[in-house]
Amino acid sequence: MNNKPRPTSLLATLLAFTLIAAGPAGAGWDPRKEESSNSERSGSRATDTAIANLKASDPGIQIFFDKAHGYAVFPTVGKAGMFLGGAYGEGEVYEKGRFIGTSTLTQVTIGLQLGGQAYTEIVFFKDQHALDNFTSGNFELGAQASAIALTAGVSADAGYDNGVAIFTLPKKGLMYEATIAGQKFSFDPK
Repeated sequence: MNNKPRPTSLLATLLAFTLIAAGPAGAGWDPRKEESSNSERSGSRATDTAIANLKASDPGIQIFFDKAHGYAVFPTVGKAGMFLGGAYGEGEVYEKGRFIGTSTLTQVTIGLQLGGQAYTEIVFFKDQHALDNFTSGNFELGAQASAIALTAGVSADAGYDNGVAIFTLPKKGLMYEATIAGQKFSFDPK
């Protein structure tokens, strides 16, 4: 009889830990998240707070909001790992400042890693082509893609790579990692 944990069981346990560690973000009913009858919709409270926190951490990021064709905001991404890990987050997608749908971020990591953390992630799309790639519903960032950890002034030197610029802002937790990872995104139009 083999008593070794199966990788899928370990991943499920790690993701459950991540969701617990990330806290009750998004718990409860939020009337602002209800669909409105017009095409304009402000972000959810979690998205609005995430954007405010990103701008407070580095006011220079405003230029990305002003010039990008679109962006996807993931207010809380929970990540955990112990050799095998994963991450998950739910977000909102905007084109020229207008809400166009929701997205999920999933990630599986393999390599040296230990811990758990929660962070905010935003993906800016330089042009229509980059946004169209994302909204195709099967967008993936390979292991070569890198995110910029947002601190004061860092966005001044940031640029687009293959039409996207990715920023993260730690929320809580600690994680040591040197992993081979790729993020996969889904898109659900409003």
